[in-house]
Amino acid sequence: MATWHNWARTEVASPRHFDTPGTVDDLARVVAAASDRGERVKAVGAGHSFTGVAVTDGTLISLDRMSGIAAVEPTPTGARVAVQAGTRLRDLGDMLWAQGLAVPNLGDIDVQSLAGAISTGTHGTGGAFPGLAGAVCATTIVLADGRVVDCSPDHESELFEASRLGLGALGVLATVTLECVPAFRLRAEEAPSSLQTTLDALDELRSGTDHFEFYWFPHTDGVLVKRNTRLPGTTPVRPVGRIRGLVDDEVLSNGVFALFQEAGTRRPGTIPALNRVASRALSPRTFVDRSYRVFASARRVRFREMEYALPVEHLPEVLREIDEWLQRNDTRVGFPVEVRFAPADDVWLSTAHGRDTAYVAVHQYHRRDHRPFFDGVEPILRAAQGRPHWGKLHSLTALELREIYPRFDDFLAVRDRVDPGRTFGNPYLRRVLGD
Repeated sequence: MATWHNWARTEVASPRHFDTPGTVDDLARVVAAASDRGERVKAVGAGHSFTGVAVTDGTLISLDRMSGIAAVEPTPTGARVAVQAGTRLRDLGDMLWAQGLAVPNLGDIDVQSLAGAISTGTHGTGGAFPGLAGAVCATTIVLADGRVVDCSPDHESELFEASRLGLGALGVLATVTLECVPAFRLRAEEAPSSLQTTLDALDELRSGTDHFEFYWFPHTDGVLVKRNTRLPGTTPVRPVGRIRGLVDDEVLSNGVFALFQEAGTRRPGTIPALNRVASRALSPRTFVDRSYRVFASARRVRFREMEYALPVEHLPEVLREIDEWLQRNDTRVGFPVEVRFAPADDVWLSTAHGRDTAYVAVHQYHRRDHRPFFDGVEPILRAAQGRPHWGKLHSLTALELREIYPRFDDFLAVRDRVDPGRTFGNPYLRRVLGD
């Protein structure tokens, strides 16, 4: 492999070696050999992180051949399922459904590998349903010297806690065991609304819906509201019709949307008008399908993203401040601002650690300079006690991150113990974890 780049084209790497192990033993041999050569080692899945978390000039390991379910252990509430770390989320849904199971919550993109998703803090939305790392109940990790360590709350407990969201800084995940629930369907209700109406009813919408989120179109008051309600797995399916799905999800959400982004790139002054059209283009719809099919959406228009996690009570004021910033500046933004929610959890480096959370994600089309918008909005998000998503663009360093994560130093202590030579280090990790 001469050159690797991530999906967003924000990062590029030229590793000396590229390996695709197919078993845990193969993975251990690759890591040990690279370590003996004195090379840095990074693992990569889909490359969907916007940051340089997977960049290396040493050995780059693809986990694509390490895919599938390794074991299923029934429990009173579902099952504990050991999954090979390279399994793509879009494939995992089908695999679990065949077992009568599902992951409790998922994000809205399903191309990531399981290891990559949990290692960067991928989350979905839902006031009672934590992010993906919150469902992890055991891990198997390969350390710098090639040792294979099984971790759980009862064995290597500190390494387990750190590896649930480890940024690839501790070793290479080989398997991840998830607490799964019985398979369920979702009834999806999507409808246009206004930002003010949505914020006025925010507490009711959050508490009255299993999975609630909304998309605000900058330079307008328009939003698209999404409400997903959990239903038994035996509930009859009522999917979006083939023609309606083609029009909504392919033509409007991807095809026309891409044309709007290109038009806005050539003539930024047209973006507010284009956003007004976009905010009204999608009409209300309701459908029922398998959970993982509803959680995820096709994203074919390339973009750059920054996302911060805030105490939920700060959300209305933050959105108002972002709106005011846009009114004061010449920056035009054609991508919606995405707002999601999560409950407090206990994962050491989780953005929702210890507090109920609202996520505010801002985007910019990949052909436009994202920096003016992101640089303008980031101080607003930071002032609201925000924590940046580990896999998305931000400017924070270890000094600042230590102040907002109560278990930050505990994580660093585990890292110092299992990787003192920084075999798994790289420039991004030096910035966010220090050295």
